[in-house]
Amino acid sequence: MPSVLPDGEPMPEDGALPATALAEAERRPLGFYLHVPYCATRCGYCDFNTYTASELRGSGGVLASRDNYAEQVVEEVRLARKVLGDDPRPVETVFVGGGTPTLLAAADLGRMLGAIREEFGLAEGVEVTTEANPESVDPRYLAELREAGFNRISFGMQSARQHVLKVLDRTHTPGRPEACVAEARAAGFDHVNLDLIYGTPGESDADWRASLEAALGAGPDHVSAYALIVEEGTQLARRIRRGEVPMTDDDVHADRYLIAEEILSAAGFAWYEVSNWATSPAGRCRHNELYWRGADWWGAGPGAHSHVGGVRWWNVKHPGAYAQALGEGRSPGAGRELLTAEERRVERILLELRLVEGCPLELLRPAGAAAAARALEDGLLDPGPYGRGRAVLTLRGRLLADAVVRDLVD
Repeated sequence: MPSVLPDGEPMPEDGALPATALAEAERRPLGFYLHVPYCATRCGYCDFNTYTASELRGSGGVLASRDNYAEQVVEEVRLARKVLGDDPRPVETVFVGGGTPTLLAAADLGRMLGAIREEFGLAEGVEVTTEANPESVDPRYLAELREAGFNRISFGMQSARQHVLKVLDRTHTPGRPEACVAEARAAGFDHVNLDLIYGTPGESDADWRASLEAALGAGPDHVSAYALIVEEGTQLARRIRRGEVPMTDDDVHADRYLIAEEILSAAGFAWYEVSNWATSPAGRCRHNELYWRGADWWGAGPGAHSHVGGVRWWNVKHPGAYAQALGEGRSPGAGRELLTAEERRVERILLELRLVEGCPLELLRPAGAAAAARALEDGLLDPGPYGRGRAVLTLRGRLLADAVVRDLVD
């Protein structure tokens, strides 16, 4: 979750939504995202809305304590129930992210999930995920999570090479994420993901191949692989600007992506979103698919974003301000925007084109349709789905996904 919030109109103090937002809500899936903003240390590349203990000290740190954070999230879940009224939908996915959610006690994460279960109910076959730092869990903790109702877990592996982890300021030791997969399986987790990053300064093709092979050797059923984005204001950006480490160029990123596709597909993984691969449809992250398909979700926690029926809003960033708002009986929302039909059309193209199913060609305006025809000729779109009315990226198209999207949205 990026740390910079967008502009927008003020959020009502009671968090009320326009009646149009809940129209035909029963036709859309509903999910929850729970943001845990705490980290033990700050990674050099991270631009997310997260805080270490020292960063909170003296800036609302009492209100923002980890010790009472679960209760604050529970309060926002109760607020969500009031705002959504008699919405009959059970929750289909829950995703706890951060930050490092597993810095909280497993019982606290279970309490947050329990509030959603109590207020909304959980759908049959609900997907319940938490992110985890490999060094912040052990077999007992994982067993407690599973007992609380979590059935999917995502470990931040990033790399199998120590020198790459050092550049990223990651604190876990090589081999620990792989061990975590085995511990999660033993605890009874149905689905396990490993997150990888490619394009770190100083990483070689051989380093990247080693990371992929190590990840696959651990036996997850889902792998996410993201190109490193150097965000302004981060420690890594400052190091690159000072010339301490080199910047990785786009050609290297493309080569690393091709290596990922080669190794993952050979191991039985199939891409279903540009940066995500799974061994089967059941292994896909249904919560993220909910985002990409424009469904409804409530984001609880500092800086968390929500979307319901074309209304998007976001919470205040700082944990202290978040706690204060809830303590005073106010919505922690900082602002919102009501998406127009055109904005929703453009967002559908932006997001759905990244999926293996692609987006309907009928969403395109004439200029976008002409751009799609050119992309087909250039080998960026798959001719089979195109003939059936859908724009689906080829492997080459995935390498140039951002450029293809820009053309298709006019």
